[in-house]
Amino acid sequence: MKCIIIDDEPLALELLEDFISKIPFLELVASCSNGFEATSFLQEQKIDLIFTDIEMPNFSGIDFIKSLETKPMFIFTTAYSHYAVEGFNLNAIDYLVKPIPFHRFLKAATRAQNLLKSKNEEEIPVAKQETNPEFIFVKSEYENLKINLCDIKYIESLKDYIKIHTHKEKPILTLSSLKSFEEKLGKTNFIRVHKSFIVSLKHIYSVQRNRIIIDDNWIPIGLNYREEFIKKIDH
Repeated sequence: MKCIIIDDEPLALELLEDFISKIPFLELVASCSNGFEATSFLQEQKIDLIFTDIEMPNFSGIDFIKSLETKPMFIFTTAYSHYAVEGFNLNAIDYLVKPIPFHRFLKAATRAQNLLKSKNEEEIPVAKQETNPEFIFVKSEYENLKINLCDIKYIESLKDYIKIHTHKEKPILTLSSLKSFEEKLGKTNFIRVHKSFIVSLKHIYSVQRNRIIIDDNWIPIGLNYREEFIKKIDH
C-alpha cells in the first residue's frame, strides 16, 4: 500500500518513516514538509494512503485534504486533539495524537489496509466473481456442506426444498428455491430445463425428445425451456 507523510517537523517525519519501515504492507514513496509539496507529488503518482499533520504554516493538513479533488485514504497525525471531530467529519481513517505509540500507528494502518482490500473486492466485476465458481456451501440439517460444482449432476425442486444430486448415493436436501440456487451456480455448466429441474451439461448422457438422461434418471424438458436448452447444446 503506497503512502506519503506530510509534516513540517523533521523529527516527526523521521519517527513516521521508522514506523512505516516496520510494517510490511506499507510502502513509503515520499516524505513532504508541507501540503504544497504533497499536492505536486499527488498530481504525478497515485497514492493509497496519506499520513498528514494538521497544524502547519500557511496550509493546514485539514485545508490540504479539503483541497484534493480525488482523496486517497488519509490519517491525521497531530499534537492537538481538538481537531478530532473535524477530522472525522472529513472521513479520516483515524486520528493519531502525538506522541504516537507504534501499536496505535499499526492499528490505524491495518484499518486502512482492510478498507482498501474491501474496496478492491467490490470493484471486481460481478461476471468475473460469479460466472464460474468452483464450489458453494449449502446448509443441510445442522451443518454447512461444501459442494464442488463439478460433482453436481442435477438439482430437483421439492416445494420449499431442493434436492441436490451428486456422485454420492444420498442426495443433499436444503431449504431453498430453485431460482435462488440457480443464481449461485453460474451459467457455463448448468441450465434450467424445467420448472423443477436444473441439470449439469457435463453429466448429460443423452437427450431423447423431451427428456434428458443422466445416469439412469429421466429428467423432463419443459416446453418453456426447450429452445434455450437446444441452443446451448448445439452451440
